[in-house]
Amino acid sequence: MKLTRPIVCLMAAGAVILILSASRDTRAVPSYSRQTGLPCATCHFAPPELTPFGRKFKLDGYVFRTKPEVTTEDKDKKTHDSALHLLEAFPLSVVFDTSFTSTSAPQPLAQNGNFQFPQDISLFLAGEWADHVGSFAQVTYTVQGNHFSWDNTDVRYANSHDLLGKPVAYGITFNNNPTVEDLWNSTPAWGFPFTASNVTPSPLAKAVINGTLAQDVAGFGGYGMWNEHLYIGGTIYRSQHLTGAEPNPGTGFPFNIRGLAPYWRIAWQTVTKNNSLEVGTYGMHMKSSPNAITGPMNGYTDWAFDFQYDRTMPQFKNDVLSFRGTYIRENSSLGATFGAGGASLIGHHLNTVQGNVEYHYGTKLSGTASLFNITGTPDPLLYAPAPVLGSVNGDPHSNGYILNVSWWPQQNVDLAVQYTGYRRFNGAQTNYDGAGRNAGGNNAVFLLARFVF
Repeated sequence: MKLTRPIVCLMAAGAVILILSASRDTRAVPSYSRQTGLPCATCHFAPPELTPFGRKFKLDGYVFRTKPEVTTEDKDKKTHDSALHLLEAFPLSVVFDTSFTSTSAPQPLAQNGNFQFPQDISLFLAGEWADHVGSFAQVTYTVQGNHFSWDNTDVRYANSHDLLGKPVAYGITFNNNPTVEDLWNSTPAWGFPFTASNVTPSPLAKAVINGTLAQDVAGFGGYGMWNEHLYIGGTIYRSQHLTGAEPNPGTGFPFNIRGLAPYWRIAWQTVTKNNSLEVGTYGMHMKSSPNAITGPMNGYTDWAFDFQYDRTMPQFKNDVLSFRGTYIRENSSLGATFGAGGASLIGHHLNTVQGNVEYHYGTKLSGTASLFNITGTPDPLLYAPAPVLGSVNGDPHSNGYILNVSWWPQQNVDLAVQYTGYRRFNGAQTNYDGAGRNAGGNNAVFLLARFVF
């Protein structure tokens, strides 16, 4: 049978259905396009998923730019390599999101069918600062805070040399979110879902490395990619509570890093004309004292595995089929929380599995299906009963699926619909919170319109 493009799409959809039966927010930044002179599709399959070129652009410090054409008049002019280089356009970009969210069951004493105009607005200082120095720096306005606040940021220096006869790209990074410096879309900071509602309930249990510390820490680290295959990186973090007092007493914050919290990353990639594969591991260790910078401590050790595979199909006008997944294991020793009466035992563990498959139909349309599963040590004090967000049995077990369709009629306009379904929420399918709410009551439809300029 001859494989046509529609048949391949149906086969991909069938594979998703079989997986389901067997069984968060990032941006594309136009200032990079203005800097490089290249279309968004050069760096993205569909924003924010990076192509191999996009990953190299980030690896090299966000500084690549196309060389201007040299005229005869230019050749006659004297040039100075030491001259200050300034971009012709200031590297500023804006993202405007507006959204609508509806859950299957309304939350008590709250309206259902939330329309947010805007949901958020982000400003980006993104691009080359100087030779070898560039940034992805974001501040975001949200409805809840009604003000701008610091968001994902990665400022880096990058360079390259030879090592053992092979090229090595290396650099240093200053950032505020573990995994934000990563190159792939299989780790938490840049992983699926790429967009989400901010008014729907989410499971109680969440690993420290899985977004818990985002924008609440400051880190300094280094990285290197040898022979375009082996990637090794590491960053050390300290708490940076943006809304807290300075110097920081840690009051009112559940995580206050004691000493240094190291993050590590090792990955192997292989890239050919139509295939890109990455497998790797990452993790973090942290000691933390809740609500103060002194006193008893909790300890957390997260280690994880991830993979990403992208297959470009030139026979179907360069459609792309992507598979991504990660497994996170967290072992924790909650001595401080136990001593304060917030946990019934000291030792805990948490397992998180997330996987998704995505089909990019050209550069304007994509469909994604994702599964997630969270399991861990039951604890009736740590996961206590409470309406909507609590657990009647103290079990952190939650699982479900996410379906997304995104349409980019133009490179700077995204229209998306996303459905999140729960089969289990905070330990149960029915009456999970002890107040009569079922897991399916948190199923949500999310509509998004995004404008990027």
